[in-house]
Amino acid sequence: MTEERKDQSSAESGSKTSPIKKARPVARRPRAKKEEKPLPPSPKQSILDNYVQMITKKVHEDALEESYINRAGEHIPTLVVKNEHWFEVASFLKTGLHFVYIQNYSGVDYQTHMEVVCHLYSFIRKERIAIRVKADREQPTFPSLTSLYPAANWNEREMYDLLGFHFEGHPNLTRIFMPDDWEGHPLRKDYEPLDKEV
Repeated sequence: MTEERKDQSSAESGSKTSPIKKARPVARRPRAKKEEKPLPPSPKQSILDNYVQMITKKVHEDALEESYINRAGEHIPTLVVKNEHWFEVASFLKTGLHFVYIQNYSGVDYQTHMEVVCHLYSFIRKERIAIRVKADREQPTFPSLTSLYPAANWNEREMYDLLGFHFEGHPNLTRIFMPDDWEGHPLRKDYEPLDKEV
């Protein structure tokens, strides 16, 4: 009788086979955490340090909240400007450091606060810089940059329309996308449309 038939006959006769033993789980040692190496200095760090030094000297010693290199954004020098010094810093960047072109100008709702982000470019220096400025969420107010950068006009109207930002000194701060009688600001995180199906 072959082994296969023996197994069949024993199964048919109801004989019990020995239970299969389960393998014990192997206790794994916790992996040692790799030490994070400090990042190498950014090639733009000296440029950022120079901007900070000039702004604190020429505009106001307390004009900046912080400064850093945005490594994810191609090492863009970034300045977080205090709201009350926003216009003066932007003016110095244009007239003193030749950042004459406004590449991007937009607003963000962080739920804890509102923020304007502005990217400027200097054709003479061949450099970019990002400026950020925060405002209270309830009444987000910023000085308008339209007198410095005429192209800022529509960007500020967009932020007014969709986020409820107010820009002091703007020549025509009216809605640009939504109808004049529209309730609320659609890009705010807490926005609830009156008509849920719209």
